[in-house]
Amino acid sequence: MSIGQEFKEFAMRGNVVDLAVGVVIGAAFGAIVTSLVGDVVMPALGQVTAGVDFSKAAITLKEASADGKVPAVLLGYGKFIQTIINFLIIAFVIFLVVKGINSLKKKEASAPAPAPPPEPSDEVKLLAEIRDLLRK
Repeated sequence: MSIGQEFKEFAMRGNVVDLAVGVVIGAAFGAIVTSLVGDVVMPALGQVTAGVDFSKAAITLKEASADGKVPAVLLGYGKFIQTIINFLIIAFVIFLVVKGINSLKKKEASAPAPAPPPEPSDEVKLLAEIRDLLRK
Protein backbone atom coordinates (compact mmCIF):
# COMPACT_ATOMS: atom_id res chain seq x y z
CA MET A 1 0.00 0.00 0.00
CA SER A 2 1.45 3.37 -0.97
CA ILE A 3 1.76 6.36 1.35
CA GLY A 4 -0.89 8.21 -0.66
CA GLN A 5 -3.39 5.40 -0.21
CA GLU A 6 -2.59 5.11 3.50
CA PHE A 7 -3.03 8.86 3.96
CA LYS A 8 -6.34 8.82 2.08
CA GLU A 9 -7.56 5.94 4.25
CA PHE A 10 -6.45 7.79 7.40
CA ALA A 11 -7.95 11.14 6.38
CA MET A 12 -11.30 9.66 5.38
CA ARG A 13 -11.66 7.61 8.55
CA GLY A 14 -14.80 8.60 10.43
CA ASN A 15 -13.08 9.87 13.57
CA VAL A 16 -10.85 12.27 11.62
CA VAL A 17 -13.77 13.71 9.69
CA ASP A 18 -15.80 14.05 12.91
CA LEU A 19 -12.88 15.82 14.55
CA ALA A 20 -12.54 18.22 11.62
CA VAL A 21 -16.24 19.06 11.78
CA GLY A 22 -15.94 19.58 15.55
CA VAL A 23 -13.01 21.97 15.12
CA VAL A 24 -14.86 24.04 12.50
CA ILE A 25 -18.03 24.20 14.57
CA GLY A 26 -15.95 25.01 17.67
CA ALA A 27 -14.29 27.92 15.87
CA ALA A 28 -17.67 29.23 14.73
CA PHE A 29 -19.07 28.86 18.27
CA GLY A 30 -16.00 30.69 19.60
CA ALA A 31 -16.75 33.59 17.27
CA ILE A 32 -20.37 33.66 18.49
CA VAL A 33 -19.32 33.67 22.15
CA THR A 34 -16.69 36.36 21.50
CA SER A 35 -19.30 38.54 19.83
CA LEU A 36 -21.82 37.89 22.61
CA VAL A 37 -19.33 38.86 25.30
CA GLY A 38 -17.74 41.78 23.42
CA ASP A 39 -20.87 43.27 21.87
CA VAL A 40 -23.60 42.46 24.41
CA VAL A 41 -22.24 41.60 27.86
CA MET A 42 -19.21 43.90 28.15
CA PRO A 43 -21.01 47.14 27.16
CA ALA A 44 -23.74 46.41 29.70
CA LEU A 45 -21.14 45.54 32.34
CA GLY A 46 -19.21 48.70 31.46
CA GLN A 47 -22.32 50.78 32.20
CA VAL A 48 -22.85 49.01 35.52
CA THR A 49 -19.20 49.44 36.62
CA ALA A 50 -18.92 53.00 35.27
CA GLY A 51 -16.33 51.93 32.70
CA VAL A 52 -13.73 50.55 35.11
CA ASP A 53 -10.74 49.33 33.10
CA PHE A 54 -7.90 47.68 34.98
CA SER A 55 -5.73 47.21 31.90
CA LYS A 56 -3.82 50.48 32.45
CA ALA A 57 -2.97 49.79 36.12
CA ALA A 58 0.74 49.14 36.57
CA ILE A 59 3.65 49.59 38.93
CA THR A 60 6.60 51.52 37.53
CA LEU A 61 9.77 49.55 38.19
CA LYS A 62 12.05 51.96 36.32
CA GLU A 63 11.19 55.41 35.05
CA ALA A 64 11.60 56.29 31.38
CA SER A 65 14.66 58.31 30.41
CA ALA A 66 14.24 62.06 30.20
CA ASP A 67 14.88 62.08 26.45
CA GLY A 68 12.29 59.32 25.88
CA LYS A 69 14.75 56.93 24.21
CA VAL A 70 14.51 54.33 26.99
CA PRO A 71 10.91 53.44 27.85
CA ALA A 72 9.72 52.89 31.40
CA VAL A 73 9.73 49.38 32.82
CA LEU A 74 6.23 48.58 34.06
CA LEU A 75 4.75 45.68 35.97
CA GLY A 76 1.35 45.61 34.24
CA TYR A 77 -0.71 43.75 36.82
CA GLY A 78 -3.84 45.51 35.58
CA LYS A 79 -3.80 43.65 32.25
CA PHE A 80 -3.61 40.38 34.19
CA ILE A 81 -6.58 41.36 36.36
CA GLN A 82 -8.56 42.46 33.28
CA THR A 83 -7.76 39.15 31.55
CA ILE A 84 -8.99 37.20 34.58
CA ILE A 85 -12.20 39.24 34.68
CA ASN A 86 -12.74 38.70 30.94
CA PHE A 87 -12.16 34.96 31.38
CA LEU A 88 -14.68 34.75 34.23
CA ILE A 89 -17.28 36.63 32.19
CA ILE A 90 -16.72 34.42 29.13
CA ALA A 91 -16.82 31.25 31.27
CA PHE A 92 -20.08 32.38 32.89
CA VAL A 93 -21.69 33.19 29.54
CA ILE A 94 -20.66 29.80 28.14
CA PHE A 95 -22.05 28.16 31.29
CA LEU A 96 -25.39 29.91 30.74
CA VAL A 97 -25.49 28.88 27.06
CA VAL A 98 -24.68 25.24 27.86
CA LYS A 99 -27.21 25.25 30.71
CA GLY A 100 -29.89 26.54 28.32
CA ILE A 101 -29.04 23.89 25.72
CA ASN A 102 -29.15 21.15 28.38
CA SER A 103 -32.56 22.32 29.61
CA LEU A 104 -33.88 22.14 26.04
CA LYS A 105 -32.51 18.60 25.71
CA LYS A 106 -34.19 17.61 28.99
CA LYS A 107 -37.51 18.95 27.72
CA GLU A 108 -37.14 16.87 24.55
CA ALA A 109 -36.23 13.76 26.56
CA SER A 110 -39.17 14.19 28.93
CA ALA A 111 -41.67 14.55 26.10
CA PRO A 112 -44.04 11.59 26.00
CA ALA A 113 -43.08 8.88 23.57
CA PRO A 114 -45.42 8.40 20.64
CA ALA A 115 -48.03 5.73 21.19
CA PRO A 116 -47.25 2.40 19.57
CA PRO A 117 -49.33 1.61 16.51
CA PRO A 118 -52.52 -0.29 17.30
CA GLU A 119 -52.46 -4.03 16.89
CA PRO A 120 -54.05 -5.24 13.65
CA SER A 121 -57.61 -6.51 13.87
CA ASP A 122 -58.49 -10.21 13.70
CA GLU A 123 -59.59 -9.84 10.08
CA VAL A 124 -56.26 -8.31 9.07
CA LYS A 125 -54.36 -11.09 10.87
CA LEU A 126 -56.47 -13.73 9.10
CA LEU A 127 -55.92 -12.08 5.71
CA ALA A 128 -52.15 -11.95 6.39
CA GLU A 129 -52.13 -15.69 7.19
CA ILE A 130 -54.04 -16.45 3.96
CA ARG A 131 -51.59 -14.29 1.98
CA ASP A 132 -48.60 -16.09 3.53
CA LEU A 133 -50.16 -19.51 2.78
CA LEU A 134 -50.82 -18.53 -0.86
CA ARG A 135 -47.18 -17.42 -1.26
CA LYS A 136 -45.99 -20.86 -0.22
